Amino acid sequence: MEHDAHETHETHHHHTGHEDHHGGHTGHGGGTASWSTAAKATLHCLTGCAIGEVLGMIIGTALGWGNAPTMVLAIALAFFFGYALTLRGVLAAGLDLRSAVRVALAADTLSILVMEIVDNGVLLLVPGAMDAHLDDPLFWGALAFAFAVAFLVTTPVNKWMIGRGKGHAVVHRYHH
Repeated sequence: MEHDAHETHETHHHHTGHEDHHGGHTGHGGGTASWSTAAKATLHCLTGCAIGEVLGMIIGTALGWGNAPTMVLAIALAFFFGYALTLRGVLAAGLDLRSAVRVALAADTLSILVMEIVDNGVLLLVPGAMDAHLDDPLFWGALAFAFAVAFLVTTPVNKWMIGRGKGHAVVHRYHH
């Protein structure tokens, strides 16, 4: 969803101290974003991804599925819950569903994609992690490690995107 600079500025005119509120975020098309802002956006993304992945793993395990179908379900649910968290916020800000879906897709797709590639890649590299059961400390330890690595890799991606008015900068346009 594209907005010209004037319209975006008018939308935010009522925000006193807007840049301070978002940790130095000035990126509606050419500024820079603070690491704090990027970390908050990444944590938001990680929350949705973690909910979806854990739920997918629980469902896949409960149904006796193998690693590949369980991973596909977990990734699909990670995208679903990642988008759902953003949708909740922008719908509450008054956007119609179609516009809210566009905002969520623009805000989260690259962040979720990077996060999913990294955390699932890490899980595939940790010996025994893919075969560990939900009651195995290896499962939870490997998952926590994978999420931590994904957070560290995805945060600079989000910083870069927000600094260019993309990613979670799109969502910030609708905060009241």
